[in-house]
Amino acid sequence: MEEVFKNPLFGILITTMGFLLGVWLQKKFKNFQLNPLLNPVLIGTLFCYCILNIFGISYEDYSQGGNFLASFVLPATAVLGLSIYRQRKILKEQFIPVFLGCLVGSLVSISSAFLLGKVFNLNDKVIYSILPKSVTTAIGVDLSAQLGGNRSITILAIMVCGMMGAIFHPFIIKFLKLKDKVAIGAAFGTSSHAVGTTKALEMGEVEGAISGVSIGVAGICTVIIALFL
Repeated sequence: MEEVFKNPLFGILITTMGFLLGVWLQKKFKNFQLNPLLNPVLIGTLFCYCILNIFGISYEDYSQGGNFLASFVLPATAVLGLSIYRQRKILKEQFIPVFLGCLVGSLVSISSAFLLGKVFNLNDKVIYSILPKSVTTAIGVDLSAQLGGNRSITILAIMVCGMMGAIFHPFIIKFLKLKDKVAIGAAFGTSSHAVGTTKALEMGEVEGAISGVSIGVAGICTVIIALFL
């Protein structure tokens, strides 16, 4: 069995199975009140975690296949360009509000992470690792490295932030009775990057397109703000 676990195809298989399980559960309980909790990424992560622990598989063995799937992050993010192109008219009209929203959101994200890190007496390496938690992995990991952070902590922070955004944003939107599609999309993209954007796309193409743009704008804003740290 050890040879099977070390095969890159094994990591790809269980990751795919976990995600498909999440998709199935989300569709199965579509009308369930707590449906946002059944996020395919969250379900897939928990599924992989359980399999690795039950069979005593090391992360190094799993990552041989898992890292192959991770290489598709950039192409998958680029696919959002189609929705952005379709909504280009709205984007032209609303670009300034979206830009300002992303700028303020990035400032709040970085400053809150920095201040909370100081409050809980975290060392600088950990603080710099979690600062880019709200931007896409492709930007966050490189930015963390430049700041002197830890790559693994950054990836975990980005993953958790994205999943929490995808899970809790629908509840927050409903609670605050938000109706503006542009505001909703900007909130998703700025605070929970590509994972949140997948949820925004479920809510509507305008929300998804604005969220896709916000990923890039928030990433640029975060990099610029980080230069002053």
